[in-house]
Amino acid sequence: MQGQKIPATVITGFLGSGKTTMIRHLLENANGKRIALVINEFGDLGVDGGILKGCGIETCREEDVIELNNGCICCTVADDFIPTMTKLLERAERPDHIIIETSGLALPQPLVAAFNWPEIKTQVTVDGVITVIDAAAVAEGRFADDHDKVDAQRAEDDALDHDSPLEELYEDQIRAADLIVLNKADLIDLVQLEKVREDVAARVARVPNMVPASFGKLGAELLLGLGVGTEGDIANRKSHHELEHEAGEEHDHDEFESFVVGLGPVSEPKSFVEKLKGVIAGHDILRLKGFIDVPGKPMRLVVQAVGTRIEHYFDRAWQADEPRASRLVVIGLHDIDAGAIETAVKSAA
Repeated sequence: MQGQKIPATVITGFLGSGKTTMIRHLLENANGKRIALVINEFGDLGVDGGILKGCGIETCREEDVIELNNGCICCTVADDFIPTMTKLLERAERPDHIIIETSGLALPQPLVAAFNWPEIKTQVTVDGVITVIDAAAVAEGRFADDHDKVDAQRAEDDALDHDSPLEELYEDQIRAADLIVLNKADLIDLVQLEKVREDVAARVARVPNMVPASFGKLGAELLLGLGVGTEGDIANRKSHHELEHEAGEEHDHDEFESFVVGLGPVSEPKSFVEKLKGVIAGHDILRLKGFIDVPGKPMRLVVQAVGTRIEHYFDRAWQADEPRASRLVVIGLHDIDAGAIETAVKSAA
């Protein structure tokens, strides 16, 4: 309808929570809505964008998938996000709904606040912020860099301050949420799921609605149409980053590092995946994802790892103008040994 604001849904969540899988399912069940996607990834290999561009869904054409790979969107709002939104809104054929998938390392708050910029505010509203949580990982304490140490310290000191950048991000993404998806609920039992609910509720004063999911299979009627207008309330959902900045402290994303490992064809993908588990465990890799060239197979192999849990599947055929190449993005804390990891990944192949 002419003059009506376009609703935008911000989908955030920690590394490997299942945001892309949920979005793909959403697109497949969008009930005819034309959806534009803005995807922000940490690192310079667009794995999530590549998966969604190849989805072949009529309501989400390839030209409707926009990738931002210049760093976490929360740090590049003025340089990247605002110009991207402006160009999107200038199109003759405007989308019915905009979905923004943030990097797993991004703070949602600065992004949502950007919807108050004059050239955006009059045309778009934040329908809601959806935070996707890997419930199985949280049940294991995997939002923290050393969860055993954090748990031990908590047992000794109820007033423990956060010393983990991962834990702070986990909380920031919860604070920003209008709806929390407890994804991968099929991997844990009901008692564990309830403990995850309690953990989430204990970390925020304003407890959002929570819904369990498996493989992100939730319908558009649940995820879209929240009608919150979150940009009007985001000042009440400040992140650790913002609170530190107000206190005169400096903070950036230097706690994390990402790099791309290029390797040759992988003839035995099952063996490769098993060996990768050892590489991930031995080098404290937070997230690993990418595409693999398997000789004799016309389709590319997608590899996605959260900790030592690895998914791998063939998604689509290699395109004629696309080089068949195996490339993986590795994400970890800033002190990871990139050289040793690259050597180990290549040896696993």
